[in-house]
Amino acid sequence: MPIQIYSFYIFDRHTECVYSKLWVGQQASSGPGVPSLGAAGPAAAPTAAQRNRASDDAKLIFGTVFSLRNMARKLGGDDDAFICYRTANYKLHYYETPTNLRFVLLTEPGALSMRNVLHQIYINLWVEYVVKNPLSPVEHKGGVGVRNELFELGLDKFISGMM
Repeated sequence: MPIQIYSFYIFDRHTECVYSKLWVGQQASSGPGVPSLGAAGPAAAPTAAQRNRASDDAKLIFGTVFSLRNMARKLGGDDDAFICYRTANYKLHYYETPTNLRFVLLTEPGALSMRNVLHQIYINLWVEYVVKNPLSPVEHKGGVGVRNELFELGLDKFISGMM
């Protein structure tokens, strides 16, 4: 059964958003300057306000994940028990890699757990197309995001197979 996927974020170990992608209807946009879910207009030329809004959205998402993850650890012990949370409008799925990369996926509220999907994105797409690419930087400092065409195409194909 197809599910609605809203957005996808990757945060590095320095808490910077190194990749984000939004799926709004049939349009998709990616990169550090993507417009937010509520933004209107073409995805090809985001305005300064849309870039700021996308950056603010990424910061809010990371802050929420960070706070909920810490709360779950304090209440439940050292187990990393935080996997997802749900509101009336969306469900946030979370996966953290051994290298402290954080993958976040926002879907419709009724979606099943996407932890395995995030793990597959990490193993089959991120490692294959970004980590093993000798031209890809190891660190993405200064807000420079991941720009890898093979990764983006693979992600689009993978996600569109679920929608």
